[in-house]
Amino acid sequence: MGHSLSADKRERQNLKRRHRNRGNLITLRKAMKGINADIAAGKGDAKTIASASKALDRAARKNAIPKKRADRKKSRLALAINRAKAAGQSTPPKS
Repeated sequence: MGHSLSADKRERQNLKRRHRNRGNLITLRKAMKGINADIAAGKGDAKTIASASKALDRAARKNAIPKKRADRKKSRLALAINRAKAAGQSTPPKS
């Protein structure tokens, strides 16, 4: 309980924002978990990068994470996918 009506309203606003932000972060975490699973399974491709970019850009647009963090994560995911592809291609085919 706040000491004034405006303090009560501020508490209500903060509660709504906290719930909204947590929902956005949970959605992002679930998307990233699935994307990381795809990369680990060797299914990383352009579709995976596109879905990761979409999830990260959406979180950044909603201010759940900073824009530069989203950009950094997109870059690192692209590097991970490229490394996984290179590792998969460098192994000789099984006869």
